[in-house]
Amino acid sequence: MFKKPLGNLKTSAPLRNSDRRKLKQNIIQAFSLDPDVGDELVPDGLLSAKFKTHTDEPGVVYLGPGGDPLWFTLGIGSEDMIPTVYTLWKKPDLLPFLSTPSAVIPVLVGGADLMVPGVVQHPPSLQAGQLVSITERIHHLTRIGPPLAVGHMAVDSDVLSEAAAKGKAVFVLHTWNDHLFDMGHKGNPPDPWEMRNSAASDEQAIEDKDDTDNNVSKEPVVDVLSSHLEQTRLDDPAPTIELTKEDVSSILHDALLQAMKTTLSSSQISALPMPASTFYSTYILPSRPAQSPSQPLHSSHKSLAYFLKSAEKQGLLKLKEIKSELMVFSVAPSHANVVAHRPYLSLKDVALRNEKRGQREEEERTRVRELEVTELWKPHLQSLKFFADAGFDTSARYTYTEIKTLLDKYVTDRQLVNAHDQSYINVGADELLQTTICKSDNPANMEFFKREQLIERLSDKMQSWYKICAEGRDPVLKKGQIKPISVVVKIRQGRKATTLITGFEPFFLEAVTLAEELKTRCASSTSVSPAPGKSSGMEVLVQGKQIKEVTEFLASQGVPKRWVHTEGGGKK
Repeated sequence: MFKKPLGNLKTSAPLRNSDRRKLKQNIIQAFSLDPDVGDELVPDGLLSAKFKTHTDEPGVVYLGPGGDPLWFTLGIGSEDMIPTVYTLWKKPDLLPFLSTPSAVIPVLVGGADLMVPGVVQHPPSLQAGQLVSITERIHHLTRIGPPLAVGHMAVDSDVLSEAAAKGKAVFVLHTWNDHLFDMGHKGNPPDPWEMRNSAASDEQAIEDKDDTDNNVSKEPVVDVLSSHLEQTRLDDPAPTIELTKEDVSSILHDALLQAMKTTLSSSQISALPMPASTFYSTYILPSRPAQSPSQPLHSSHKSLAYFLKSAEKQGLLKLKEIKSELMVFSVAPSHANVVAHRPYLSLKDVALRNEKRGQREEEERTRVRELEVTELWKPHLQSLKFFADAGFDTSARYTYTEIKTLLDKYVTDRQLVNAHDQSYINVGADELLQTTICKSDNPANMEFFKREQLIERLSDKMQSWYKICAEGRDPVLKKGQIKPISVVVKIRQGRKATTLITGFEPFFLEAVTLAEELKTRCASSTSVSPAPGKSSGMEVLVQGKQIKEVTEFLASQGVPKRWVHTEGGGKK
């Protein structure tokens, strides 16, 4: 939900005491909290800010006095409060929780939902749509990892206990290290917390049942990781083939060599040591060939530890166990097998390519489309007789190009092109054309005109109109001559400069909105007042020389450059 920056994030504003009390009461009732706990989770000095997600879904975020996002809502007018991980770290048992292997956490942070194979522990009686937190699985009877994600259940908890169940378990809304989290102080997760006796017994009962049914321990090995990685790939060219365990082991070994030769550069080696599960999910899995099957991978190795220890025996890396956790301390990029390895197109390469394609599509979607401004002319008064007698439509509105076309047809049909210089038209040879474009006082002196002069003369005798088309709006067709937006820098009171903007109304811009946007963009005071003269328009005044900022803003609103006239600074 927040894997991309928040859009349209408004400035945060303090919440009134009455609104804070109402919000606190709603949270206390919704989550069955004691009033004292409510004061801690909904503190004094709460701020609120409106935002939109990258999918244009509106929401409101509530920030603590220190700037940490504590709660948020999604949807127009929604009152369903969702706690952030900052709030869950204060009260980890605020929501029912599911645990997942540590290697799955980076996948969730990357924007994926939690899949059923990735659930290790879960409480009974969960319903689809219920709000839950996701924690990292640790091997302890009464302690649980800190909440690192929050979301809605995709299925009932009964489905999670079914053998060979697949699909999504939780629709993830927010995670540690996403862009919502980054609004706060960005601290590291706290230490594991002690479960209450009832919660611990519920979780233990579920885990014991799984172990009895399956007679296996759910470890962060290939099955779980593959299920999550499958859903994050935008496309996968893999053919449907059956692989033996030995084939899978070979693929993983090649992926390790690929990572060491391409990804694990000297700068990234400095990130070592790191947990073996993190090394596996960050470097090995993305380095598998792009043609790797999307089926769960079962290698000939019993676990991830066995696989890495096999690589250590070959001299490819060095391992060390610290506090019961296997760590990768170093790799050997100069190893003969690494040097001899021939790089191939990997899943990471495909993912990067698809990501770039997605970014291009997003940029294309959000790119501002320029307004289509078209000047038109309609036969009127003196020109009306010319169009009627020449057999042209007198009710139509013509573009400049259309006027040129019909005038070329007229002079060609009547052989009015000058024989000595074809750029000139013998206007005097045609009484209708001469009386139309020449001044009424002495038309006889106007014998020859160049083609461009003739078109300009004829358009001057016609009635001016204009049409403006904008994406998502009905076209606007109005009588009169459209003029460019005027952006003028004026010096007042000695050396004090101001920038004056007028004539923006035809381009779908409103004075108040324009003033507010320029106030923020230029970091200057603005004012709105009626424009002088007979015009009914408004003018916006911005303090300082703001030609560049104003023209850039007008361009961002789709106003074509040719319809902005600047004076007193900057380019015209």
